[in-house]
Amino acid sequence: MYYELIVIGGGPAGMMAAGTAAERGMNVALIEKNSRMGKKLLITGKGRCNVTNNCTRDNFFANVAVNPKFLFSSFSKFTPQDVMDFFEQNGVALKVERGNRVFPVSDKSADINNALIKYCRSNGVDFINATVTNVNYEDNCVKSVKLDSGEIHECSACIIATGGMSYPLTGSTGDGYRFAREAGHNIVKAKPSLVPLVIQEKDCRDAQGLSLKNIAITVREADGGKVIYTDFGEMLFTHFGMSGPVILSASSHIRNLDKKYKISIDLKPALSVEQLDARIQRDFGENINKDFGNSLSKLLPQKLISVIIKRTGIPYNTKVNSIKREQRMTLVELLKNFEFNITGFRPIDEAIITSGGIDVSQIKPGTMESKLVEGLFFAGEIIDVDAHTGGYNLQIAFSTGRCAGIAAAERLGYYQ
Repeated sequence: MYYELIVIGGGPAGMMAAGTAAERGMNVALIEKNSRMGKKLLITGKGRCNVTNNCTRDNFFANVAVNPKFLFSSFSKFTPQDVMDFFEQNGVALKVERGNRVFPVSDKSADINNALIKYCRSNGVDFINATVTNVNYEDNCVKSVKLDSGEIHECSACIIATGGMSYPLTGSTGDGYRFAREAGHNIVKAKPSLVPLVIQEKDCRDAQGLSLKNIAITVREADGGKVIYTDFGEMLFTHFGMSGPVILSASSHIRNLDKKYKISIDLKPALSVEQLDARIQRDFGENINKDFGNSLSKLLPQKLISVIIKRTGIPYNTKVNSIKREQRMTLVELLKNFEFNITGFRPIDEAIITSGGIDVSQIKPGTMESKLVEGLFFAGEIIDVDAHTGGYNLQIAFSTGRCAGIAAAERLGYYQ
């Protein structure tokens, strides 16, 4: 069967691209290997779906860690406000939370997914549940797509939106890289991004399950101490190290694990050293006859007390009234600079997104079309762009998907 456009991959970028092109009049098929569209989208934001970030243009690009300039054109065509308008017009009420993160009012990612599915269906997109085995090219043009059943669908244009390699159980298994490579595209090696960190010290295991809010982190190169990232927010201790929003964002700045890195946690960022010392002296004054180990309950979560005490070197049963100033300042310094050695990332299948993908120098930024093959477009995570947590990566998916859908339609003479 012939389709003017075939979109491979039923995630956010693919559905946005397919619906956009069909809305302009194209005959479109959307091919997805899973039995349901948007399988990965359903689990984003812990099932709540941080759909975009209600930010300025400058803030958006400040949060794109890889190849931000490539996105200038597609972002301008479909901004965060455009994304918000799109979903509200398609029946999803939205809300803005801390950090300008945008969520559905219902806190259900299914509402976002269903809106995209409905958008595609209402514009006549054919959904095909199958696995694509090959994209065929002829005379530097897209010719057809072959399915695992052996069926071949001819087309005039194809958008590859198959995602990266994170969360492979949702279908992101790297198929699109092969399709692109066979078309002559270079692939920047895929690696995990927005991924938990593995930590050398066993303190993390001792505190596992503890979630900290309103902390500040600083990531430095171990040799030379160059600061590569700072952030404020929430984190989680785990059996292997650290996770949580600020940790996932930090991981996207650690580009070369051949280097060694340290991460420092400021457990009391709202207090200066002097203010924190005064606070501790007040706590000690209220517990003057108690053991050191029993004097920190107002200052620290229970799970962290024994960990901190070990780091200070002050015996647990030391009476508070015998603690010297030097020992107290050791505690102050530790609370302001709780340092760990980063030894690696968790596996790519635990990453929220994949860093790496199709080399952007071989894609036209204004259309998402290949510079090598006519009628071949890309959208979403398969491209070598990625950003921090906070809705920025879904914004990239929607912007590039919209851009590719419009360009594919205009290539065949469909103008809105």
